[in-house]
Parts: sequence; structure tokens; C-alpha cells
Amino acid sequence: MLGRFFNNQKESRSLEVETDVPVHVAIVMDGNGRWALKRGMPRNIGHREGMKAIHRITEAANDIGVKVLTLFAFSTENWLRPQSEVDFILRLPDRFLSHELPKLQANNVQVRIMGSVEALPSHTKKAVETVTKETAANDGLILNLALNYGGRSDIVQAVQQLCEGVEQGRYRADDITEAKLSELLYTADFPDPDLLIRTSGEVRLSNFMLWQMAYSEFWFTDVLWPDFSPEDFAAAVEVYQKRKRRYGGV
Repeated sequence: MLGRFFNNQKESRSLEVETDVPVHVAIVMDGNGRWALKRGMPRNIGHREGMKAIHRITEAANDIGVKVLTLFAFSTENWLRPQSEVDFILRLPDRFLSHELPKLQANNVQVRIMGSVEALPSHTKKAVETVTKETAANDGLILNLALNYGGRSDIVQAVQQLCEGVEQGRYRADDITEAKLSELLYTADFPDPDLLIRTSGEVRLSNFMLWQMAYSEFWFTDVLWPDFSPEDFAAAVEVYQKRKRRYGGV
């Protein structure tokens, strides 16, 4: 069903998808470096090509009515990569967001950033601050970019806030619940992801939204991120729609 939708995007933009569309889709965009190396190119070329996939999949998610699209753009562990690659990756938000801003505005997309933004280079912070401010009034799809994000560090910073609250007498230790901790995570404004997609054949979470994905549906593909297409996205959503989500029940 969704395959036909994406095969005829221009005509189907006005159609309503009547099936169960995931509200929040999260994607680990893996395989940029391998895509480039397979073609005898520097790894950075793969990261550049990966930006084009971000554009395609943002449009695809918007077209079918996804409300939140979270993309794992740069993890807390990615600092361990060669400095030249780190510098290149952290220049990409400047290029991508400045180039894409008119399209994001035209499609009513709101950009959010989650992660430890304070540790990012000044040029990266400036780019994300500009795009989040410029798109803040948009009320369509939320494009949530995880920059300098780690699932464990997300939980730690939430626990630190809880401890401070207890020390300051704002609440007692037995006031701490799953809901209270969730309110202090970077994703506090969003529902937990319904669907996780990971490209490139890797089958692991890689420290991505560990708390939030307790009951997410997972879909893995061997397709490298720069090659990931709206049809691939449709295939993931179709698999999601066929699954029965019981949340521990029967």
C-alpha cells in the first residue's frame, strides 16, 4: 500500500494514508563511510551524500503523516573518530540547514535538536540555533536531530536533575517515577518512538534512546544510508503496520 504511495508521490501528496502510521520514527543513519569506501572515495563524501537521504526521508515521513522524525546525526561516541572526519561531520549542519531551510519552511517542518549542544563547535551551535528559531512556529512534522547525543548520558542528566530536586526539597525520593524521569529526558515533549530503523546491516542500538525504546518496533536493513530511499522507508512502515504491539500484555 505505502509502496504505491511513494511510487507516485506528486499525485499522492493530497491522499490520506488510512492505515496505522507510526507517530514517532527514529533512524540510525548508518553506512555513510562504507558507502564511500565501496566507491573508492573518502569517507567524508559518504557523509555529504547522506545529507541527500535526510532530505528524501524527511519528505517521505512528512507525506504519510509521521509527526516526529528523530535522526541520529552525531553520537557522544563519534568524537573518537579521526579529527578531520569529526570536523567535517560537524560542518554538515551548517550546509544542510542553510540549504534546506526554505524547503523546511515550505513544508511546515519544525526542527528540534537534542543532545549536549553546549559541547558543539560554535559554528554548529549557531546553525542549529538559527534553524530552530526560524522553524519554531511551524506545526507540521518535527525533524528532531540528535547531535552529541547518547542514551546513557541522557538518562544520567535526567537523574542528576532528579537528585537536585530532592536536595532542594521540591519532591521526595519516593516521588521519583518512570513518568517523572521521562519528563526530564531530551525527548520530554515527544511520545516514545514507535519504530526504529537502522541502515547498513548493523543490528544494535548503539546507545540511542535506550530508555525511550523499551517498546519500539525495530527494523533493520542492509541498505547503506546514502542509498536509503522513500521506498525503503515505505517497506519499514509496512512491516511496522503488520506487527501486533502488546506492551507486555496478550
